[in-house]
Amino acid sequence: MARMGGRRHLKTLAAPKFWPVRGRVGVFTVKPSPGPHPIERSIPLLILVRDVMGYAKTAREARKLIAEGHFKVDGRVRRNYKYPVGFMDVVEIVDTGETFRLLPYPVRFFTLHPISKEEAGFKLGRIEDKSTVKGGHIQLHLHDGRNVLIRVEDPTNPVEAKQYRTLGTVKISIPEQQLLDYAPLEVGSLVIVFGGRNVGRVGRVVSIQRGLSRARSIVTLEDARGEKLQTSLDYVFVISRPGEDEPWISLPEGAWK
Repeated sequence: MARMGGRRHLKTLAAPKFWPVRGRVGVFTVKPSPGPHPIERSIPLLILVRDVMGYAKTAREARKLIAEGHFKVDGRVRRNYKYPVGFMDVVEIVDTGETFRLLPYPVRFFTLHPISKEEAGFKLGRIEDKSTVKGGHIQLHLHDGRNVLIRVEDPTNPVEAKQYRTLGTVKISIPEQQLLDYAPLEVGSLVIVFGGRNVGRVGRVVSIQRGLSRARSIVTLEDARGEKLQTSLDYVFVISRPGEDEPWISLPEGAWK
């Protein structure tokens, strides 16, 4: 049976609208390889290097720089120019030591936000699901494809894992992936919106109206100016615990206070 074509290719017109490739000459653009983020919430490393950072003028130059190991994502050198970089990922330029975090941003959908070396040592991950593995331990499945293991002493009563609920956020070190902290999604939590018309907005949770699914559940937020907005439960990402005034990560100027 003949293999269908087009699986490894992506036309420029079909690329996500937030990719800065529309003005470039060419029918095809880079298609991200299967990885930690879906195509609609990520950008290939080549486009990030060439079109966002401006370290190369052509795809050939960008591929060479990436293959030589000049860029790290989440503390590890990535040599695959198709590697998908998504929200909360930490990007480091090895030669200059500059570090950035990919954050949601109004209208443009994402931004590369400069961060300090200290902040580049950790990242946040939203808990999408959790499961029980061999030995009765609990495994957390994060939004970026990572799995974090919570070891329990008594599998019949896993007290250590009960606090970790889906849609909450864990703070982990990179690249070691050690669990540092946890913030639940509750009324009073500080969150950032990473989808929909309110993408990039930051606010505190006022109420959560549960529906038949995440997409049909509505979260009401209040921003720093006291304005209220609503978004889908599937679009909120917790960035600090209830009652905390400061987010765990630095944000673009004016995003929160």
